[in-house]
Amino acid sequence: MNALEHWVGDTSRFFSTYWRQSPHIFEPPGGASSPFTLGDIDAALGSGFFHEPYLEMWADDSRLPFRNYTSPRTVAGERPGGFVDTSKVRGLLDEGATLLLRNVDQWHAPTRRLLTRLAGELGREIEAFFFVTPAGRAGLPLHRDDADVLVVQVSGSKHWSVHEGPADGNWGAGRVRRGEAQPAEIMKAVLRQGEVLYIPRGFAHRATGQDGLSAHLSLTIREVGSADLAESLRECLAQDLQVAARPVSDATLSDTGAALLETARDRLAALTPEALITHARRRGVERMPGTPGSLSLVELAAAWPARGDAADDGPGDAGAGASTGPEHGPGAGRRPAESATT
Repeated sequence: MNALEHWVGDTSRFFSTYWRQSPHIFEPPGGASSPFTLGDIDAALGSGFFHEPYLEMWADDSRLPFRNYTSPRTVAGERPGGFVDTSKVRGLLDEGATLLLRNVDQWHAPTRRLLTRLAGELGREIEAFFFVTPAGRAGLPLHRDDADVLVVQVSGSKHWSVHEGPADGNWGAGRVRRGEAQPAEIMKAVLRQGEVLYIPRGFAHRATGQDGLSAHLSLTIREVGSADLAESLRECLAQDLQVAARPVSDATLSDTGAALLETARDRLAALTPEALITHARRRGVERMPGTPGSLSLVELAAAWPARGDAADDGPGDAGAGASTGPEHGPGAGRRPAESATT
């Protein structure tokens, strides 16, 4: 079973009936599982390293200032700010604010693996967000996403209001402003733990916590736009062009220009709109975070004695300044008051 099938069941029916057409709630047998949970938030924030803008808090349809839920730290004698303050976060949650974690796939390995699988199946860039909302409180204001959205309810339940999509391509992502013509509401439903909601791209929506502490994982399936196509066109026309060193004569310069134009014309003649869109989507998928490389410090430490033996035989063994001990290392000459332990 592929990743999408696990959440929506029959994928052929999903694409023919709902994709870009209509919102729908799916009830996978046994419930949909999320790779990210409330326990993972506790672990991430408990590390002490969590920093804005990966965490936001919202109340009364507006994002709260970072200073309301972050604090500075003393590091190497300086006071950098922006570190998430868990006591402030808890206080704001108690007051009814919504917690939003951005780009979970960038820092949570199981979520990154899920998105990599989905991106391979869908051929589109995907990002992950996580929302925690107290009962009876709304999260973000009524807004449109420039993406198709899959929502899995992780804890509690949430009431969703989904409105019709734009009539044409003349629309923008973001908040539906007061005073604008409000899109008609086409769905009112409660999403319960283990259920999955699909919201088509551009369909305005708003969610309110229903029972308990509501938490959901939101996957935004990004579609390419005009700017992406333009960038892909430039890349397709210029990719892997073999250009020699700068020409030294007018005749060579002219010949080089003619050859480049001929190559570009040939490539343009062979390029189809479908191929250009596929190329742009692939570029989006390639932008997704990959598995970070490992420092392999455990392996390095295990191999270090052998490295040390080799170094003992080297020409610098008895030379001045060859020692790597504390008295000759990066902290040499540092006054005690400047040490990293004070």
